[in-house]
Amino acid sequence: MRILYVDCFSGISGDMIVGALADLGVNPSTFEWELSKMELGDFHLHFERQIRRGIAGVKFDVHSGATHVEDAPDSHDEHDEPHHDHSHESKADPGCDADHAHHHRQHKEGDQPHQHTQGGPSQGKGLSDIRSLIQQSDLSDFVKKHAISIFQRIGEAEAKIHGTSIEQIQFHEIGALDTIPDIVLASVGIEALEVERVYFSSLNDGTGSFSCSHGQYPLPSPATLEILKDIPISQISVPFELITPTGAAIVAEFQHSVGILPGMRPEKIGYGVGKRDLPERPNILRAVLGQMEQEQTLEPVLELQANIDDLSPEILGAAQERLFKAGALDVFLVPIQMKKNRPGTIITVLCRPNDREAMQEILFAETSTFGIRYREMDRVTLEREIVQVETSAGAIQLKVGRRHGRIVQVSPEFESCNRAARESQQPLKRIYQIALQAFWSDS
Repeated sequence: MRILYVDCFSGISGDMIVGALADLGVNPSTFEWELSKMELGDFHLHFERQIRRGIAGVKFDVHSGATHVEDAPDSHDEHDEPHHDHSHESKADPGCDADHAHHHRQHKEGDQPHQHTQGGPSQGKGLSDIRSLIQQSDLSDFVKKHAISIFQRIGEAEAKIHGTSIEQIQFHEIGALDTIPDIVLASVGIEALEVERVYFSSLNDGTGSFSCSHGQYPLPSPATLEILKDIPISQISVPFELITPTGAAIVAEFQHSVGILPGMRPEKIGYGVGKRDLPERPNILRAVLGQMEQEQTLEPVLELQANIDDLSPEILGAAQERLFKAGALDVFLVPIQMKKNRPGTIITVLCRPNDREAMQEILFAETSTFGIRYREMDRVTLEREIVQVETSAGAIQLKVGRRHGRIVQVSPEFESCNRAARESQQPLKRIYQIALQAFWSDS
């Protein structure tokens, strides 16, 4: 399985991920061509190799047609959140690689040329305007779907924070110029790399606050924190914003998981360069393209066992039922020959470590054992899902198991098949065949 791992050890912003995708091999002309499918006004894309703390990568910028790299001011810092009626311009030091912050440098020998795109005017836009702009373009369905969803995430976060409706949120002019390309091109780049999954490292933001027209806002910014609900985030001792709302929304949109590097074979590594030169760490975003080596499917379990030679099978059956109801992963009985030539039974229980005490209590209470042995072990499981197929005998459910994204097991569910067999008056084994045929014909 081809995957992308995005290492956010210095945070993430929209321009940084576009730069990293370019460094992985997505051609600037691809970005230029795709963005030309939208009416965004007169602007040009700028890709330049720069170095941060000894690591070289690609710095991505968007400039309006009226502004040239050579004569632009040294910096124009603005926090990268969309705005409604109030202007949240971060004139003070926001300390971030804002997704539409500008940083202009003179061209150097060997720099990549500017990428130019012409179009209609780019003004402050509401979410419905941006949605229409994307939907009416010739972008792919993949890019449209994800770009609109990312804007939706940002808009919903801002609306909640400011106590207004999502359609009242306005992306001001600079935000429209930079945020739209960042979000659209991030989606373009991920599609161009043909990856099946995107993984992100643990997310760390800086500490402190940033200034806007409302005063001092804490880090992580309110929008970033809102967007990253249910996704783990922590802070490190860097007095700057590291995760911008646009970066957070890209993580929330594409993440298969957030955490450690999955088992993979790296094929290519790219670096996206941030605007600011951070102290003590390179301000870059690292992106690793490669093949999934193994799934993280190891699960710790406990195996509990007891030998029984003086208990009715009916009582053993009742004990088994109680164990399942209490959360046992599996309970099975194996006949054995015990001392004094007595036939007996081994009862084995598989459970999660946290359920050990509950399983022991049931075994002591419901069986005649005086002792229970246990051992810790790991189990490897397939990714499982229940699907339903329509057949001539009615709807039937099947359990599907995947390994590395590939289907390796398909098992019709007994209760579903048994019901279909009764209702259609067909043999149960025939229903199994019908269910499997229907599944594979639809796959």
